[in-house]
Amino acid sequence: MGAGEPAAADSHDVIEVRGARENNLADISLDIPKRRLTVFTGVSGSGKSSLVFGTIAAESQRLINETYTAFIQSFMPSLGRPDVDALRNLSAAIVVDQERMGTNSRSTVGTATDAHTMLRIIFSRLGTPHIGTSSAFSFNLAEGMCQECQGLGRVSAIDVDELVDVELSLNEGAITVPNFTVGSWYWQTMAGSGFFDPDVKLKDFTPAQWEDFLRKPATKIKLGTHNITYEGLLVKVQRSYLGKDLESMQPHIRAFVERAVTFTACGGCGGTRLNPAALSCTIEGLNIAQCSAMQISDLAEFIGGIKDESVGPMLGALHDTLDSLVEIGLGYLSLDRESSTLSGGEAQRVKMVRHLGSSLTDVTYVFDEPTVGLHPHDIQRMNGLLLRLRDKGNTVLVVEHKPETIEIADHVVDLGPGAGAAGGQVCYAGDLAGLRRSGSLTGRHLDHRARLRDQVRRPAGQLAIRGANLHNLKDVSVDIPLGVLTVVTGVAGSGKSSLIHGSLPRRDGVIVVDQSAIRGSRRSNPATYTGLLDPIRTAFAKANGVKAALFSANSEGACPNCKGIGLVYTDLAMMAGVASVCEQCEGKRFTPEVLTHKLRDKDISEVLAMSVTEARDFFASGPARAILNRLADVGLGYIGLGQPLTTLSGGERQRLKLAIHMAEKVTTYVLDEPTTGLHLADVDQLLALLDRLVDDGNTVIVIEHHQAVMAHADWIIDLGPGAGQDGGRVVFTGTPADLVAHGDSLTAQHLRDYVKDTEA
Repeated sequence: MGAGEPAAADSHDVIEVRGARENNLADISLDIPKRRLTVFTGVSGSGKSSLVFGTIAAESQRLINETYTAFIQSFMPSLGRPDVDALRNLSAAIVVDQERMGTNSRSTVGTATDAHTMLRIIFSRLGTPHIGTSSAFSFNLAEGMCQECQGLGRVSAIDVDELVDVELSLNEGAITVPNFTVGSWYWQTMAGSGFFDPDVKLKDFTPAQWEDFLRKPATKIKLGTHNITYEGLLVKVQRSYLGKDLESMQPHIRAFVERAVTFTACGGCGGTRLNPAALSCTIEGLNIAQCSAMQISDLAEFIGGIKDESVGPMLGALHDTLDSLVEIGLGYLSLDRESSTLSGGEAQRVKMVRHLGSSLTDVTYVFDEPTVGLHPHDIQRMNGLLLRLRDKGNTVLVVEHKPETIEIADHVVDLGPGAGAAGGQVCYAGDLAGLRRSGSLTGRHLDHRARLRDQVRRPAGQLAIRGANLHNLKDVSVDIPLGVLTVVTGVAGSGKSSLIHGSLPRRDGVIVVDQSAIRGSRRSNPATYTGLLDPIRTAFAKANGVKAALFSANSEGACPNCKGIGLVYTDLAMMAGVASVCEQCEGKRFTPEVLTHKLRDKDISEVLAMSVTEARDFFASGPARAILNRLADVGLGYIGLGQPLTTLSGGERQRLKLAIHMAEKVTTYVLDEPTTGLHLADVDQLLALLDRLVDDGNTVIVIEHHQAVMAHADWIIDLGPGAGQDGGRVVFTGTPADLVAHGDSLTAQHLRDYVKDTEA
């Protein structure tokens, strides 16, 4: 190496992507600078996720997995090689996504961030009286857990009134539990048991009969010629429904369980999850449960005040973790908050804390819309954290739509120009100034602002909420106007979700459309979920004079080799299992015979491969067209009819659910951050849709931070003034114009700046 020449090791300063074709990517090549912050933009479905997650992060993960032994690989998910000619200069990728943190009720913010582990060690060293090692303070280990509730902090009870109507007899249908209708197998067992008369009203049972009916343990009885097992209704319901994961149940059974089961704090530990010994040990008068229940910002102050050199490093590490949670805008949470109750954005930020404290450098961090769930005030803090990760010498890749985050990028990659087949190309790559000059859809919309309404709609009545106290709400009473567009806003943790989700869902005519996962197997897709497949199958059957069941990949027409999935899953014993395209049907999912039946020159697999937009042209009228119109209305024109539901983002799932509910007679829609995943250009389309829902006579209530939606509202309810204990109050109700003119909350400041830009 000659003098002055750079070392070869210093030349790997860009990630080289060559010929990327994953999903809709159109054979694209680009260079992404390393140790910089790159933001990927573009309309929904333009290919951002395919490039960042499906190509770069996926290949990094696959290459790392290949370094493990075959034995260890057998426990890892199988990762196929992405469809790309070459990827050079990759570094280890850490994906920080918005997947909810499971439904395990033993996982809390404290256990997920290791803060609880550090707190346990500190209590085992400094707490008085001394009661043993750190495991004595764990509610997940036998040494520390409350024996009465097994460390869960709550016990379940069943509301009998939700199981039966005591005014009726068994023969009249007294049991209201799903699957217990008159004549069903369960019902026959009870009615023919001989323990009570099926013609007597339940309210007239003797105490002994009532006990047998509800609580009799499993007992062998003879029913006709059969020997069967009888058990009381409560015993049966407990075993059949309560031991199962709520999320995996069919919707009508889940709704029943949610109605019938009430959870109460465990009497033994008062909900703290710990045994008396663990609760007896204190530091400065507080036990570990009291520390875990404190707001994290207060706990950080308490830990900062403990001075003891024997656990100095541990105190420092815990303090740093708590400070990071505060800095990232999660200071309003407590360590005992169950992970499963966090929103997608909160879950992503909790995961982020683990990486901020990491000593790793030269890593690629990949974020999926980290601003989700964040008020403009909180976005500034999030931006600071992204820059901190970059400044530690890491490559930070962010998929994002918010102008505030696009504006801090060192490098912007804009994909498009459209969605699906009309996307997948690089429209622009370079710095922010160049993006503004580029004339691309993103460049043109960066400074686009929605204006305040000239005239707000007049409400047709009120929906009253009185004395709301859930989580941090301070006895909140507020009227939500009917027949208009209301936006509920406030900083993260101010109490918006607690107010709306805690007060409205059980009311008549109210439908909540959220971003939660849609339960379904890998067979479920938009066509099956929306009911679109039924008219499609009928049309094929009619055109070909055959039965409709042939055109279902879950029924008679399914390829026998892959059972209609299109993929064959092979278990390789010690190695990871592999999914490969079925050779017999070539991934088309149907038998060759089914594919000979055509509808206007297309077979069923070709129709299911269409996007919503393409299918709308194909089905010009009828029930299929009506469903497709609704999907297009909610901005899902680019999704494939046969695309697995598991590939949809949270925002896409919410819009899919909205499309289905638009067919029902609903009067009040509650939407939770519907702008999630929407490009600035698509937000206008969403606002037009919300207007249409209201103009059709509905009430629309939106929990949202996006200033465009706030500006477009008829009415604003602003919660705050801060987060957690500093929030939980209504700080403003009125029109957006009022808020801009007279408000002094954080929302008012940011909306004022936003509206000022529209006038500039």
